[in-house]
Amino acid sequence: MNAVADVLPDASWRHHRGLVRIIALMHGAGLPVRFVGGAVRDSLIGAAVTDVDLATPALPADVTRVLAAGGVKVVPTGIDHGTVTAVADSKPYEITTLRRDVSTDGRHATVAFSDDWRDDAARRDFTINALYADPATGEVFDDFGGRADLSAGCVRFIGDPAARIAEDHLRILRYYRFAARFGSGARDAASHAAVVAAAPALMTLSRERVADEVMKLLALPDPVGAVTAMADDGILATILPESGDDASGRLAVLIAAEAASGTAASSARRLIALLPPDAALADKAATRLKMSKRLRKRIAAARGVVPVPGAAPQVRAAAYRHGAEAVTDALLLAGDAAGGGALIGWDIPRLPVGGNDVLARGISAGPDVAALLKTVEDQWVAEGFPDRARTLALLDQISGLPSELRQ
Repeated sequence: MNAVADVLPDASWRHHRGLVRIIALMHGAGLPVRFVGGAVRDSLIGAAVTDVDLATPALPADVTRVLAAGGVKVVPTGIDHGTVTAVADSKPYEITTLRRDVSTDGRHATVAFSDDWRDDAARRDFTINALYADPATGEVFDDFGGRADLSAGCVRFIGDPAARIAEDHLRILRYYRFAARFGSGARDAASHAAVVAAAPALMTLSRERVADEVMKLLALPDPVGAVTAMADDGILATILPESGDDASGRLAVLIAAEAASGTAASSARRLIALLPPDAALADKAATRLKMSKRLRKRIAAARGVVPVPGAAPQVRAAAYRHGAEAVTDALLLAGDAAGGGALIGWDIPRLPVGGNDVLARGISAGPDVAALLKTVEDQWVAEGFPDRARTLALLDQISGLPSELRQ
C-alpha cells in the first residue's frame, strides 16, 4: 500500500447533512467529538466508507440531551457500554463515550467511562482500528502506529496480543478477517503466535458470534488466503471440524468460478463450500452454529442438486425443476463457471397454458387435466420454454393422443 496521510481526506461522507448536524450540535454545546475506527481507517486508504462511528468524552446522558434538544432522534442502543445511536436524515451514527476496561472474561467486558482518548484507544483490538480524526480539521490521532501498519499492510494487536485476545476471544477470528482485508505485507509474528495459542478459547464463544464473524470473513472479495491460514493454524478445525482437509481448496474453486461467470459473490454459498459435501453432515454443522432456517434450506438444496455440466438450456431446465439458486450454487461449487453463469438475468418462466386451455379442448374436468398439463410441461421444458403459441400447439398435439401414450 502507499503511505497513509497524516490528515483525513475530504471525503464526501464527511459532508453528509445529518452527520454535519450532529457534530454542530455537540460542538455548540461544548462536547468534544471525533471520528473513530473504520471510517478513519478506510478513508485513509481510499476505501468506501459505509458506517461512521463517533467518540466523545461526554457522558451518554449529555449527548442524548444535547442532540434531542436539537431535534435529533437518539436511541440507547448500547447504553451499558456508553453507546447511543443518533439518527439524522435517516442515517444512524453510533456515538460512544470514551471507555477503559475494568474487567473482562473473554466474552464480556466491564467498562468505566473515561475522558482520556488514549485510554479509549488502548482498549481497541488492532492498531489500524485505533485511529481518530477531528471532524473540523481532519487531523488524525494515532497513539499506537496504526497509520504505519496500514501503510505496511500489517495487522497488529495493540500492546500485548495475548492480553487483547483475553479481553474478547472473538478477536482471534477478527484477526484473520482483518488480515484478509488489510494484511498485504509481512504478518506480525507476535500477533499471529497469540491467535494460534489462544485457539481453544474459541469454544467459549457463543455460536452466533462465531457464525457472524465467519460470514463477515467470507463476504470479503478474496478470503481464500485467510481461510487457508485458519486451516493451517488449527482455527478452522476448532470452529468447523466438519470442514475436512480441503475446505480452502473447495473455496478457491468456488471463488474462481464466481469470478469467471460474473456471478455476484455470496457469503452463504462460500460457507457451503467450507461445509462437507455430505448434506446431513453439512446440516449438522449449520445447526450447531445456529444458522438460520433459510440458510440451512439453501445448504440442503445446493447439496441435493447433482451438477450436470451443460449448455444454457440444460441448466435452465434444471433451474426450473430445482430452483435457480440451488442450481447456480451447485454448478459454481463444482467449478462450472459457464453453467453457473447461465442463469444470470434469466427469470424462471411460468407454463403459459393452464386448466382452462385443457377444458376448452374437450377434456373432462378431473385427474386427466393435471396429468395432461404435466406431460405438456415436460415437453415445454425440453423445448426450452417456448411461447404460448407453441405451447398451445403442444397441448393440441398431446391432447389428441390416447391417454396411455401421454405418460
